[in-house]
Order: sequence, then C-alpha cells, then structure tokens
Amino acid sequence: MNVHLLIIDPQNDFMDIAATAGDAVGFATTLPDGTELKFRSGLPVAGALEDMKRTAALVDRIGMKLQKIHVTLDSHHPIDIGHPAFWMDSDGNAPPPMTLISADAIADGTWSTRIPALRDYALKYARDLEATGRYQIMAWSPHCLIGTWGHNIETELAGALERWSVRRVRNVDYVTKGTNMLTEHYGALMAEVPVSADPSTQLNARFLQVLQEADVIAVAGEASSHCVKATVEQVAQNIGDEHVKKFHLLTDCMSPVPPVTAADGTVLVDFPAMADQFKQDMAARGMTLTTSEKFLA
Repeated sequence: MNVHLLIIDPQNDFMDIAATAGDAVGFATTLPDGTELKFRSGLPVAGALEDMKRTAALVDRIGMKLQKIHVTLDSHHPIDIGHPAFWMDSDGNAPPPMTLISADAIADGTWSTRIPALRDYALKYARDLEATGRYQIMAWSPHCLIGTWGHNIETELAGALERWSVRRVRNVDYVTKGTNMLTEHYGALMAEVPVSADPSTQLNARFLQVLQEADVIAVAGEASSHCVKATVEQVAQNIGDEHVKKFHLLTDCMSPVPPVTAADGTVLVDFPAMADQFKQDMAARGMTLTTSEKFLA
C-alpha cells in the first residue's frame, strides 16, 4: 500500500513547553485561581507536546510502511495580519494577543492597520473572511516567525523524521504556508482569503495531486480547531469524494486551541467545540477516526 503520513504544523511555537529559569518566555497567562503559567512557545496548545511525542513514536513504529511523510510549516513574518504588530487602536497601542478583530471594529476605527495604506484592504479582507462563515481575524500571539526556534519542528518528532529519512533514503516533503502578511493561511492547500497576485496563497495543486496518489493517509498535527481542521476540510472539498475515505485522523495526535473568553469568563469562541464538530463532520464524509496506537497495528 502507498501509505502517507501528513503532519500539520508540528512546530515549537504550538507546543505547551513550560518555561524554566533562564528560558525566554514566549507566552504567559494567569489562571482564574491566580496561578501564572509561562511557556517557551508563542502560541501553546494544551496537549500538543504529548501529541507530537505520540506522533514521533508512530513514525518509529511504522516508518518502513510509510512511503511518504508530508509536514506543513506555518511560516510568518512579525508584521502579519494575524499578529498584533499589524494593528493599533486610536492611541497607537497594539491589541493584546488573542484579540478578535471584526470588520465592524475596523469600519468604526476601533482597530486600524499600522500601515495606513492597508486600511481599506484590511476592511475588505475582514468582510470576505467573515462571509466564509469560518473565522474572524484573530491577532494571535506572534508565532512561527521564520528563522526562530519557534518555527522549528518539535525535537522528538524532528529526530523521528530524520531517522525515517535515513532509513528510507528519502526526504520529508515540507510544505510551507503563511509567508504572505496580507492573509491568514491556516490550511495547507490555500489561504483563508487567497491573494490574486500571490500563487502561494492559492490552491496548491501539486500537493493535492500527491495526496490523490496515496492509498491511505494518516493525519496528525496542531491545532485541531484551526490548521488541521482547515487543511483537512480544504482537502475534502478539492480532492474528490473517492479519495476522502483514504484519510485516517489520529485523534490522539491533535489538540484544539483553548476557548477565547471575555474578562467575566464568558466564552466568546469555543474552539474545542469547533474541533469536535470538525471530526464528526469528516467521519460523516467517510474519514476514519482512530489513534496512533491502532493505526496499522
């Protein structure tokens, strides 16, 4: 069988790696009970580190059965429509990380682009994005900045990928996404709102064709509410119904972004619920929900 493994954005900035003395702190938060948590990563997903350890173990266990491994890499610049530095309020302050920016908030001046010439573009972009019914603009904590530690693959998985490459005498297929600062690029096949002048934001026909050639495709990665969800949904929409049943979602190798809450604890966006619905939707379309231990056991 032509078995492929697709690992989506297994990068350090998504890992819930606790910061210790002397570490640079990429993200900090305070729990309702007053406990302060500090992470080395810029956008930690709870459970991601253990997800990638299980994915690494899977690669070592079934590596000789894998014909190809695809790894997507979220790849951003500091100035990005999904980063705080792109935006400012009326006093010139950037939004705090995890701020939703609606088209209405751009239209009424609550948030403006730090580059004035991009204001009209950003307003149209926000309206186009919201019209898809999937997301609003999110000013995430800066993450996966090109050339930084956070852009690198999680250490244990990186080691497993190198061992597989040497044993199989073939290279991992790396697929980059997100380098255009003018659009969010969750899915590996295309940006949320493609930019007409930039082919890298449009449908990745080469990658789609490679996936069509596989007999079985296992999927792992981060986060199940965003980049995994967007990638798999894009594939399902474009690959053809006869190929959808090839996909096996490794549910113990992916985790969602935590809910976005207001100061009073009200849940503004329930990302875990979105991830659960995504998995149910894909199962209804014929994909298999399984685990890393059961896959090809």
